[in-house]
Formats: sequence, structure tokens, C-alpha cells
Amino acid sequence: MVQNRGTSFPQAADLYGDLVDEAPPKGWRTLLPGLIVTVLATLAAGYLSDHYGAPLTLMALLVGLALNFLGGDERLGPGLAFASRTLLRVGIVLVGLRVTVGEMADIGPAAFIALAAIVGITVAAGALLGRAMGFGAAFGTLAGGSVAICGASAALAFATLLGEKRVNRAQLALVLVGVASASAFAMFAYPILTHLLDLSDRQAGFMLGASIHDVAQALGAGYAVGPEAGGTAAIVKLTRVALLAPALAIVALYLPRGEKSGGAASVLPWFVIGFFVVAALNSLLPVPAEVTTWGGGAATALLAAAVAATGIRSPMQDLLRQGARPLIVIAACSVLLLLLAGVAGVVLVD
Repeated sequence: MVQNRGTSFPQAADLYGDLVDEAPPKGWRTLLPGLIVTVLATLAAGYLSDHYGAPLTLMALLVGLALNFLGGDERLGPGLAFASRTLLRVGIVLVGLRVTVGEMADIGPAAFIALAAIVGITVAAGALLGRAMGFGAAFGTLAGGSVAICGASAALAFATLLGEKRVNRAQLALVLVGVASASAFAMFAYPILTHLLDLSDRQAGFMLGASIHDVAQALGAGYAVGPEAGGTAAIVKLTRVALLAPALAIVALYLPRGEKSGGAASVLPWFVIGFFVVAALNSLLPVPAEVTTWGGGAATALLAAAVAATGIRSPMQDLLRQGARPLIVIAACSVLLLLLAGVAGVVLVD
């Protein structure tokens, strides 16, 4: 009897087409090697981020890609898969601690509707552009969603929802690099643009909060303009973060259950429901500041760990084969988002 040891096939696929590359781990000990490597990579990324002022997500991805040669070690596979999937989804749930319904209401109904429309237009534009350029609507949705909502956190959430059958690891790595780089550029360039346009502090804050990708960069740019701009940018940006779950829910409705089924996926993944529940509890209950701070830090750490694991697992040959063309989708969505945010800020904010 001849055994084929050189080829491994996926064991199963979840509701959203996310291929399971290996059988479920038999015990927690099988997770330890991969988790240890993930933790060390995340700590290294944190050190680089603290000492050089670079985005943590970008550093985590770069460290993960530098350790990509470890991805072929079968002993690390279960732990890396656990970090890039389960830890990621728990982190997305904890992101709900960053937003409340009250903060969303503070921007006013007109601004909220405009912000929701901006997010929807940007995600749709990304899907259309991705399809037009031959990358597929799923990749365009991933790129547009990451730009429209909250950068790397949204990219990871959309990638988890879409599944590796629609968006592979190389494409996710490219989006993470592109959106982190675009966010870092926006943090320095967009405040200068608000001065050139002679916007008021509140208008500038709205534009920055509605257009910059990651939370930290949006707040940094806002407070660079002034305290009022920073406060407005924080509210607007957190409102965009809160729109992550509705956006995921809408996209999920259009995902087929399987290759042979044209029905819509009517059941939301647990991490989307968890995001809703945590955000609702954070809005309705007097959650201690210590819990919110701890939860936000845990979310940041878990997302960084998931990014590092994703970098280690990314197939470098596929990543290099993609080239720079997919980054055009991110750049185009970023420009569109900036234009829409600027117009809304001038029209709706005094």
C-alpha cells in the first residue's frame, strides 16, 4: 500500500468557505509551539512599535513575514492557525468595548447617516474596482472594507468572514501592508490638507475621523490639529468602528452557503454577534474604566498576534506573484473616502 505523504488536503470548510488546512488539534499541547512563536513575534513587534513610533499592526506583519520560513514546520501549524483564526475572532469581539451607542449619537443623525453612506459607498466601490481589475469582488470588498472602517482590524474581520476560499492569505497580507502604510501616510499628510483647505477644527476633526484608516492614526492626526479636532475625530472614528458589525452582517447576507447553493447565509458568525453584544453592554451598563482599558489593550494584542501569525503562514511565492497592482484598489478607495469625508465635513459640520 502506497501512502502519499507529500500532499495534504483540506479536511473541511466552514459556512463561509474558510478552508481548514489541518485536522482539529488533539490537545492544547499541540498549540503551544505555534503560540510561543506567535507571542515572541508579537512582543518583537511591540518593541519595534514603541521604540520607532511605527504602527503595531504593520510591525507585527513585517515580523511575521520575516519569520515566514517557519510556516512550513508542521509542529507550528496548529498554534499558528489558532492564533490567526480564534485569537483574531476574540479580538474582534473585544473591539466592541471601544464604542458605545452614546458616542455614535453625539455626532447627530445627519452626520451619522452621511458616515454610514460613506462607508457603504467605499466598500461597494472597492468591490466593483476589484472585479474590474480582475482581482475579484471578494478582494475588492476586503480592500474597501479595511479602508472604509478601521484599517487592519476591519481587514482581518472581513477576511475571516469571506474565508480563504475567496481571499487567500497572500491577498490578506497585501491588504494589511497597504492599509497600514496608507494610514501612516494619512496621519501626517491629512492634517496639512485641512490647513490648506482652511477648515474649522470641527470640520477638520470630522474629515480626519471619517477618512483615516486606523484608530490610533485618526486620533493622532486629530489632536495634531487641536483639542476640538481631536475630540471630534475620536467620536467620528469610533462611529466608523461601530459600523464594522453592520457592514459584516450586510456582506454575510450576500455570501452563498456553498459552491452549489445560491442561498444567502442567514446566520451571522459568532464574532459579529459577539461584537454587537459587547458594544451593547458597553453602552447600557456602567462598565468600569479599568475593564474598558484592559479590553481595548487585549483586543490590540490579540489582533497583533493574529497579524503576526498570518504573516508567518502567508505563502511568500503567492504574495510576490501578486505584485503591487492590488494596492491600487486600496489607494483608489482611500482617495474616494478622503473626498467623501471632506465634502461631508464641509457641508454638515459648522
